[in-house]
Amino acid sequence: MKKFNFLMIPLLALALNACSQNPSSQQKNRSSEDTNLYPDAKPAQYWKKILSPQAYEIMVNKGTETPFKNPYWDNHKKGVYVSAATGKPLFSSEAKFESGTGWPSFFKPIDEKLIKIVSDTSDGMVRDEVVEASTGLHLGHVFDDGPLPTGKRYCMDSYAFKFVPVK
Repeated sequence: MKKFNFLMIPLLALALNACSQNPSSQQKNRSSEDTNLYPDAKPAQYWKKILSPQAYEIMVNKGTETPFKNPYWDNHKKGVYVSAATGKPLFSSEAKFESGTGWPSFFKPIDEKLIKIVSDTSDGMVRDEVVEASTGLHLGHVFDDGPLPTGKRYCMDSYAFKFVPVK
């Protein structure tokens, strides 16, 4: 039993780190200012005036929030998750599911044209980063361990969104 517990600790640590990101300085602002890739990209100073400090850290600096201690991981209300930067509707409560990771998770976006998937090689891992298609701002990561019908788990950072409840 001790051997089993000893093996479970590294696996648990790896699972909790899967959604987190601590970018290298080279990657930090690469996309949020690149107007060739993202038509609505803006300098970091612009986003600093528009976004909350938490949203700026997540979206511009490509940070992550603490699992189970963020606004939407346990939100069960009906509504739409819009970008904290642009207000564009990106995910719906209809596609939200309990992933057990401590971050809000969805099996599909509202419109796949509004997001882009880019390679993220930070922290010595290779992951698929989800960014807003118009701005290049970080939203989270996507994994292939979600529920049907897509099999995807869009593991998002709450502070990249504002929740708009259905009236």
